[in-house]
Amino acid sequence: MYKTTFALATLLALSFIACQKEEPTTTDPLSELNLPETPFNYASIALPAHFQNDTGGPLPTSVNGIDNTPANNPVTDAGATLGRVLFYDKKLSANGTVSCASCHNQAAGFSDPATLSKGFDGGLTRRHSMPLVNARFYQRGRFFWDERAATLEDQVLMPFQDPVEMGMTLDQLMTKVELQPHYPTLFNAAFGDGTVNADRIAAALAQFVRSIVSYRSKYDTGRALVNGPGANFPNFTAEENLGKQLFILPIPNGGGACFGCHTTEAFVSASPGPQNNGLDAQSTTDFGAFESFPFSPIFQGRFKTGTLRNIGLTAPYMHDGRFVTLEEVVEHYNSGIQDHPTLSAALTDSNGNPVRLNFSDAQKKALVAFLHTLTDESVATEEKWGNPFVK
Repeated sequence: MYKTTFALATLLALSFIACQKEEPTTTDPLSELNLPETPFNYASIALPAHFQNDTGGPLPTSVNGIDNTPANNPVTDAGATLGRVLFYDKKLSANGTVSCASCHNQAAGFSDPATLSKGFDGGLTRRHSMPLVNARFYQRGRFFWDERAATLEDQVLMPFQDPVEMGMTLDQLMTKVELQPHYPTLFNAAFGDGTVNADRIAAALAQFVRSIVSYRSKYDTGRALVNGPGANFPNFTAEENLGKQLFILPIPNGGGACFGCHTTEAFVSASPGPQNNGLDAQSTTDFGAFESFPFSPIFQGRFKTGTLRNIGLTAPYMHDGRFVTLEEVVEHYNSGIQDHPTLSAALTDSNGNPVRLNFSDAQKKALVAFLHTLTDESVATEEKWGNPFVK
């Protein structure tokens, strides 16, 4: 009996020691994250030549002069890596259920497939989520549909403090960041020490967003083969080339003059400022940029003009997500422009009335086909812009 009891006790002791040895003695603070040993390249963007050289036409085509990256916050590999983690971290909301990526889905061109986005407590945002692709190419440098944020660094902190979106104060945000074991290492790599503050959170998030640049679409492949955007692209179908011509040509020449508001190779205007594209005859519940600039009546019903890059992925469309398809968008410009008091001059005819393009069905299909050539699948799929948290 004694021998049996002693043997059993010895076996249990040895089992306990073995189990103790199997437990890790240290914890990797980055174990929750799937990050490469060498950070992804965010800082060096190899833009093609057509992004950097004007073609000499009446409208600028290069992105020269429209990059809103400030001198004191250039994109760095370590900074954007930190920004990526912050962007996808659901713990940085009031109840740990949503992140920046919840409203800006990579596969959806960093927009939201839903008309309005759900906040941390199930509430809905007031407007449709703006795509983040090529956010750095907007010379005016203001953000949100109503341009209420003066810089991207200002913008990225606002959703955290929004009572519908993420529901926190900046102090609560900093506390949540400080409590997580992986952030000291990431902050130290990005800024030289582990200090957490709102300015650093904003800087890192802005770096990550500015790194999301689209320049590898079917359009770019074709554009590299010709001297200017107006020439037929060898890699395009006849329909896609027709759509491109309709996009570029002015209205008197049979085109849609889309290029006037979506000029440059970033497909965003080099002449900055919110525009009224005739969605409604009058403003009733949403006054657009007038809410941000109430002393300038011309801003009533005007909204920020975003890039068309990856537009095939970012449905639904417009500030309120009213159009589900690109076909609906094209039909709006073809026949549905409303005579709002602040309607952009580019959308009026010689008599000041809303333009009616009267495109044929074939022309409308061609324009949609061209818009799909602006899709850059790398932005929607590359790991460097994806969720870093271990599933």
